[in-house]
Amino acid sequence: MIKVENLTKRYAGQTAIKDLNFEVGKGEIMGFLGPNGAGKTTTMRILASFMPPTSGRATVAGFDIFEQSLQARAHLGYMPENVPLYNDMRVTEYLDYRAALKGVPHRRVAERVGDVKELCGVKEVEKKLIGTLSKGYRQRVGLADALLHEPDLLILDEPTIGLDPNQIRQVRQLIKNLGKQHTILLSTHILPEVEMTCSRVIIIHRGRIEACDTPENLLGQIRRAGGVVLEAKVGNDNGAEELKKISGVRDVTAQAEDDWKIFSLRVESGVDVREEVFQLATIRHWTVRELTQRRATLEDVFVEFTHPDEV
Repeated sequence: MIKVENLTKRYAGQTAIKDLNFEVGKGEIMGFLGPNGAGKTTTMRILASFMPPTSGRATVAGFDIFEQSLQARAHLGYMPENVPLYNDMRVTEYLDYRAALKGVPHRRVAERVGDVKELCGVKEVEKKLIGTLSKGYRQRVGLADALLHEPDLLILDEPTIGLDPNQIRQVRQLIKNLGKQHTILLSTHILPEVEMTCSRVIIIHRGRIEACDTPENLLGQIRRAGGVVLEAKVGNDNGAEELKKISGVRDVTAQAEDDWKIFSLRVESGVDVREEVFQLATIRHWTVRELTQRRATLEDVFVEFTHPDEV
């Protein structure tokens, strides 16, 4: 559905992305991750024909996004990070207008507008002015707009930004449902959201792709396997320094909670230090409330590839 070859974008004195190469297959939900300024939005804008690259090539549904821009755009729906909406229009009025702009046949406009209002949960605000809507509803209207012409591909740039936890859950479920019928390229900073919705993940850093694989395979590649959490009363001991002496422990951070100390141990990949930690606690007569192993998460993967000096 998407094929990107050696895609590069340079601004005056600065390279935003350099030699990007990746493919997104039909029916995939692809997560697109990276720190602020990594090049995610630039890449998405290029794929949506919003801006040209400096060099390289990209196709959507087999159509070159520059030489065959209209054909390519007919197959994609783009929802930017900050959805541009007309605040003085009512929801249904706006969607009718956008459907006409996108070439939806006149006889099908009412049907398509009704379908996307139902799908995106904006039917209850269909007669309200967009300017009076909450952030959550505005995001839903933007998503409904992107779906009007029944695109094969959805490009969603931070669709849950600024939403409260309940709204995030609703939008996440909506994206999962849309993934049954659409190919989706999803940019977000909410990593649990990616783990729950995406079949593959691209991690981009400083304009280059650092990793592209399934979340499960990426978790298997990182150097550390997670860590260990210890909650204990250590008296006057410097618990962190004692724990650092255990073989396989790379770093220890501590925080206080009344008389208890919560230690987070970062360990080498494949090493389980819980037995040694328990032995140390026994020898030092620490009172242990919790000793658990923390599994690696996509957040660990993200930090591993974007801040390797910190891991």
